[in-house]
Amino acid sequence: MKKKLALALTVLMTAGLAACGGSASSSASSAASSAASSADASSSVEAASAGAAGTEKSVVNSGSAAVSGSAVASGDFKTVEAGKLHMATNAAFPPYESTSDDGGFEGIDIDLAQKIADDLGLELVVDDMDFSSVITSVQSGKEDIAMAGLTVTDERKQNVDFTDTYATGVQVVIVPEDSDIKSVDDLANDKMIGCQEGTTGYIYCSDTPENGGYGEDHVVAYTNGATAIQALLAGKVDAVVIDSQPAQEFVKANPGLKILDTEYVSEDYAIGVNKSNPELRDALNAELKKLKDDGTVQEILDKYIKAE
Repeated sequence: MKKKLALALTVLMTAGLAACGGSASSSASSAASSAASSADASSSVEAASAGAAGTEKSVVNSGSAAVSGSAVASGDFKTVEAGKLHMATNAAFPPYESTSDDGGFEGIDIDLAQKIADDLGLELVVDDMDFSSVITSVQSGKEDIAMAGLTVTDERKQNVDFTDTYATGVQVVIVPEDSDIKSVDDLANDKMIGCQEGTTGYIYCSDTPENGGYGEDHVVAYTNGATAIQALLAGKVDAVVIDSQPAQEFVKANPGLKILDTEYVSEDYAIGVNKSNPELRDALNAELKKLKDDGTVQEILDKYIKAE
């Protein structure tokens, strides 16, 4: 039996994950718009591929709030750089984060982080890196927060603290339109499955059959979702398991693919924060509650996730 949680894709508006870390050896600073436009099909695979480059990329989002803070603290919480909020992400996960035409970043997580930074009087710095480095960069104290469509799991809780959840995601299965895979149960029939490395989709699929997975021998890990989709199109894998919203973007951009009607698993997204910085976690939770109560979170979600 597969791990299916009976949760609908209603986007909840609570707090997110914060993560520290990752070096920013080759940083390029440029102004990126905080009011990013809705991710469209033309930018999904190409933008995702560009955003998931092996080297890190940093973009400063100035926002509208005045910058404040000391060398080690801003208000009652610490930040790794005075007056700035460093956000670790992997910009290959539309509509949560992707690269924009002007060289910056856009998406749900980007807009939400920008609003939080503005309200806290900080300058947002978006640090793009491999997904596998997002959590460790926060854990090591190199980044303030991790926002990359991060799912709250017990394993990740051992490394970072999480804020309240701000959205619910659903893992789905993408297959070619002429595939003989009709449901998640068919994945057990010696199929090869592509996933983004380090994601919960990979963790679930590579687990043992006794635990609802398919075994590591039947799963291929790719650097990002776009690369996994290219492997599917090339016939190197039979299916791709990925979050529902990015899946819709990839399918729109690639005729001949479809999403199975049945979901694979449902999970909560949150912001990752270093365990030694509970003050920052609490400040983020307070901001998320305020932004939920005044409708800002829902407005951001509605901007990128259109009702069918």
